[in-house]
Amino acid sequence: MAAEIIQVEVAYARPERQAIIPIALPANSTVGQAIDQSGILQAFTEIDLKQQKAGIFGLVCKLDKMLQDGDRVEIYRSLSQDPMAARRNRLQK
Repeated sequence: MAAEIIQVEVAYARPERQAIIPIALPANSTVGQAIDQSGILQAFTEIDLKQQKAGIFGLVCKLDKMLQDGDRVEIYRSLSQDPMAARRNRLQK
């Protein structure tokens, strides 16, 4: 019997460039495996998974979280400015 295959997407974005990479993986694959298999680490060499967080559909999770068919794995970059400070700056203008 053939192993079940799931379809997921791996996403990463910078202000000037975004990527959403669809991939097929065996069932019971993890977030970390999806990131590795997608090739996104080679396309965006600044990604450091020891420093940056990853998640599924906006919810932060660990790299060993199991994926389900249709999930979108997202790699989050650090904020360039604290959201509260940005809000204060906008109000002061």
